[in-house]
Amino acid sequence: MPGTAAGLSAGARTLEAELIDRARGRDETALREIMQANNRRLYRLARGILRSDSEAEDVVQETYVRAFTHLDGFRGESGLSTWLSRIAINEALGRVRSAKPHVALGAVGEAALEAQIIKFPASPASDPERTMAQREIQRVVERAIDELPDAFRMVFVARVMEGMNIEETAELLGVKPETVKTRLHRARAMLRENVEKEIGPVMMDAFPFAGWRCERLTEAVLKRLGVGG
Repeated sequence: MPGTAAGLSAGARTLEAELIDRARGRDETALREIMQANNRRLYRLARGILRSDSEAEDVVQETYVRAFTHLDGFRGESGLSTWLSRIAINEALGRVRSAKPHVALGAVGEAALEAQIIKFPASPASDPERTMAQREIQRVVERAIDELPDAFRMVFVARVMEGMNIEETAELLGVKPETVKTRLHRARAMLRENVEKEIGPVMMDAFPFAGWRCERLTEAVLKRLGVGG
């Protein structure tokens, strides 16, 4: 689903409105459809803030429970995906502030350093040595992402890992588009420097959102809402 309601076609807006109406009535199929469409994004956004797989899963669950019990508060000013993403970010930031009350997401200086990260090619599953090497590379990349300052990490997760455009990222994080650009440039430069120290100029699909995690989250939320078997 595109980020803003204005960016949706008339047909897409109608379909989304119908889906939301069904979800308000606790229609299980509609709830599943919404979660399966948004699970991956919400998880990676939360994971980008919290740097913990289990906490990120908890945040995604809380996001859906809060959203589905307050769907009457959704006015359609933004797309459903953006609304859910904001809830997830606020929930994750609330946990960060509870642990580190003096940390602010935007309290990082600006720097416009250019850098590029080359995508690491996937190896066939039949090559266990290369697969093992890829896993180690992935761990290095994930650690490097985790070590980014909060403000840079969130922009990197939104723009690179989730593929949001500059305007959507700016709206989601409450910053100017120019800020998104400079923070992304700085994040790439920092990542390239840190990763190249260990494995050279590579990039992989960090923080994979496996199908089993998607299904587990969906079922857990439905159970908490009292929907389904």
